[in-house]
Amino acid sequence: MNLSEIKQLIDIVNSSDLQETIIEEGNFKIILRRSLAAAAPQLFSAQAAPALQATLQAAAPAPAEPEPVSDLIESRSPIVGTFYHASSPDSPPFVAVNDIVKKGDVLCIIEAMKLMNEIEAEVSGTIVEILVENGQAVEYDQPLFRIKP
Repeated sequence: MNLSEIKQLIDIVNSSDLQETIIEEGNFKIILRRSLAAAAPQLFSAQAAPALQATLQAAAPAPAEPEPVSDLIESRSPIVGTFYHASSPDSPPFVAVNDIVKKGDVLCIIEAMKLMNEIEAEVSGTIVEILVENGQAVEYDQPLFRIKP
C-alpha cells in the first residue's frame, strides 16, 4: 500500500460516518480510527498496532449495543467494501432467505481494495433476511444478514 492509497482511505473515513476501518494486506495492517479529540482518523502500521490499539480502546467509550430485534442474530460486515451475493456474476448466490446454514458456511463476499473476503456464518441457523443488495457498498459493522439460530 502506498502513501496515495493511504491518503485516499483517510479522505474516505473523514467524509463518512465511519468510526474505524481496518485493512490488512499480507503482513501489513492499517487501522484508521476516529480520535475522540480530533476529527482526523489515527493511522498506524502493524508494528505499532498492538500498543496503540490497546491505548485507543482503553480511551474510547464502549459502543452502545443496539436493542435486539428478537432472537435473531445479525451477521455484520467486518470491513468496508462492496457486497457480493455470489463468487461471480454467473454463479448462484451463496445463500438466500430461508436457507439453512452451518457455522463457517460462506454467506457472501466483500471486496476491499481488490481483495475478495469471504464472510462466514458465525452461527448455525436459518437466513431470515438479507439486508443489502448485490454490489452495494457496505461499512464496517453494518448488518448484512439476520439469522435465526
